[in-house]
Amino acid sequence: MSENLLTNKIGIIVDSFGLGVWEGLKKAHEVGAEGVQIYAVSGEMDPAILTGVKRKELRNYIDGLGLEISALCGDLGGHGFQDSVANHDKIEKSKRILDLAVELGTRIVTTHIGIVPEDKNSRIYESMQQACEELGVYANSMNAYFAIETGPETAAHLKSFLDTFSTKGVSVNFDPANMVMVTGDDPVQGVKLLKDYIVHTHVKDGRQNRPIDPKDVYGYLGYSPMDHGQIAEMASSGAAFEEVPLGEGAVDFPAYFAALQSIGYSGYLTIEREVGDNPADDIQRAVNFIRSYR
Repeated sequence: MSENLLTNKIGIIVDSFGLGVWEGLKKAHEVGAEGVQIYAVSGEMDPAILTGVKRKELRNYIDGLGLEISALCGDLGGHGFQDSVANHDKIEKSKRILDLAVELGTRIVTTHIGIVPEDKNSRIYESMQQACEELGVYANSMNAYFAIETGPETAAHLKSFLDTFSTKGVSVNFDPANMVMVTGDDPVQGVKLLKDYIVHTHVKDGRQNRPIDPKDVYGYLGYSPMDHGQIAEMASSGAAFEEVPLGEGAVDFPAYFAALQSIGYSGYLTIEREVGDNPADDIQRAVNFIRSYR
């Protein structure tokens, strides 16, 4: 760990509490968060449902708790942006989520886009590149970011994909646990490789128990779609990998936090907990864990 203490704000994914948005916001405030990330894909947070005065009410409620939104999660699942047939509707919905984010006071929407193929000449690569280019240009026009979550591929391969875009509107939500659990990549080196793109981070820990094909976790067009429920079950079972409380897994947090400091990252450290019987306790421990580096 560097001699400099962490100054990054602590965020929490509200949905990790399993209490719904409004109660989750209250709980986030109670455990000491400074900001929150909220899923904005379906239900009351769907941009088509959360309209007009409802948006003002939500923002006022968040402001009243002394919180701010670190990011929205716009993960539409399925095959990400691998399927050109489905991409039109997904792109339009992603734009509406970006609009909502800006209206609620954040400029970041995070998502999984699907595994980026190794073959740059493949149809799937082309579909993903075109969709993300369009979203990146749109986000950039609003001074916002469409942030790809790390995990399905190595940091080096993700960087080569990001380098193809015309703007920095497509960027990175860095999740160190996804890297160690699935590809076995090194988060510290990943931070250094992706330093020009990181706009948001998740704080999560885990370990890999045996090698696993990323397609078995994140799906692939013609293979199977991505299913968050299934990923959580896999992370709970520990057969191939498992998510664990902070400090108990393979993420070297002193080195990881030092790497974030070394690249000048000043954004949120947002706690995510996708498994466990008592998420509130785990999240409180995670807040305390991060505070111990301050």
